[in-house]
Amino acid sequence: MIFSTYQFLLIFLPITFGGYFTLQHLKYTNLAKIWLVLASFYFYAAGSPDFFPFFLGSVVGNFIVGNSLSKLQGAEHRIERGLLLTAGVLANVGLLGYYKYTDFFLKNVNFIAGTHFPLQHIILPIGISFFTFQLIAFLVDSFRGETKNYDVLDYLLFITFFPQLIVGPIIHHAEVVPQFEDEKNHRLIYDNLAKGLFIFSIGCAKKMLIADPLTTDAQGFFNNVTSNLPMIQSWFHSIEYTVSYYFDLSGYADMAIGLGWMFNIKIPQNFNSPYKAKDFQEYWQRWHMTLSRFLGSYVFRNVYRKGVSYRNYYVATMCTFFVSGFWHGAGWTFVVWGVVNGFLVCIASYRNKKNLYTPVWLGVPLTFLLAVLTRILFVSDSFTNAARVFKGLINVSTLHLSTLQKLLTDNWDMWLLTLVGLAICWFTPTTQKIAEKFKPNWKYLLYAAVLLIICILNMDKVVQFLYFQF
Repeated sequence: MIFSTYQFLLIFLPITFGGYFTLQHLKYTNLAKIWLVLASFYFYAAGSPDFFPFFLGSVVGNFIVGNSLSKLQGAEHRIERGLLLTAGVLANVGLLGYYKYTDFFLKNVNFIAGTHFPLQHIILPIGISFFTFQLIAFLVDSFRGETKNYDVLDYLLFITFFPQLIVGPIIHHAEVVPQFEDEKNHRLIYDNLAKGLFIFSIGCAKKMLIADPLTTDAQGFFNNVTSNLPMIQSWFHSIEYTVSYYFDLSGYADMAIGLGWMFNIKIPQNFNSPYKAKDFQEYWQRWHMTLSRFLGSYVFRNVYRKGVSYRNYYVATMCTFFVSGFWHGAGWTFVVWGVVNGFLVCIASYRNKKNLYTPVWLGVPLTFLLAVLTRILFVSDSFTNAARVFKGLINVSTLHLSTLQKLLTDNWDMWLLTLVGLAICWFTPTTQKIAEKFKPNWKYLLYAAVLLIICILNMDKVVQFLYFQF
């Protein structure tokens, strides 16, 4: 189920919200939690019905393993705990690997060995890349003894809370479980509801009014890549996709955060104006921040060892971005994309360590340019198509005034929307900054109402969230 649909906004959300707070008002706290868990299960099943039994089995299985790890504390259980954690992590990775990487594995085996194993064309369940990370984090933290006080309802709310279930932000149990337990959050707080609707409306507008039209136009270009691409089109559509990708992801994150506020749950920020970054180290501190946090906590810190040359910062960074690239998609283009990003982060880190700072006026546009170039590799379905687009960027022979005029005339609305998107990225505050000044008065509510009405009137044109593909 997608947030920006009539089904979600006019049916699912009011019923779920009303049922939850009615039960809380009647002091049926556990029933309210069960209601929210069941609603979240329905939310997932509506979007991925065939996978739902496996999702349910995975959720239950991980609770059993995590609960066992929490109880097996002490040196005398070291071997059992290690084996149990390994089995749990491998089970999660195995499920993700089967659905996401089976065809990738078969393609490479066929290429290397000359075999002809048929591809399985397995449909990727929505959200599997995200909830797998949260399940692995739960197991690791259970191994460390950090989840021993959680009962099954706490656990289920942490894993299944529908605003973040499909595309994140990737939440940590220590952030969410105490909020559900806090009695102050068991009542309807009108200020939080108003603030949540306000943030949700901004996210919905980002997604539907900016990201969707730009994504549709840009993907039309990248899905039909040919040789000898015109220079102007190559640059425009590459920038257009880079802008649309940010608004699609950050729009979803804003909607998730807004929904969280409606239920009195504060979900962590996921984007902090990444296109204002001066280098790629800062860029990844601002982009998909909860993913970066997870990879930093559970990959980087397990590789990095201070004073050990072969496990130093740069090695750990490259390993982390290799995992990030492979996680994003089942293809070598994603792996190379991850490695390139890791390399750029290492360069930025080295320069910062040597106090070789790039001035803002140069660093910001240069970082954005590199983001555009790496995004080409990300969106292209093969190295061949990526190379064609890169060649198009320097195809000076196609640079004619008539070509520019034709593109501006035929695609003026997308040019204008891209410029508006860039202006928002570079010159406006983040949604979080805007929300910090929010007051539940008629001005903010009118602003939210106008955005929501415009979005509702355009919900017949909804485009699937880009991260549903990963």
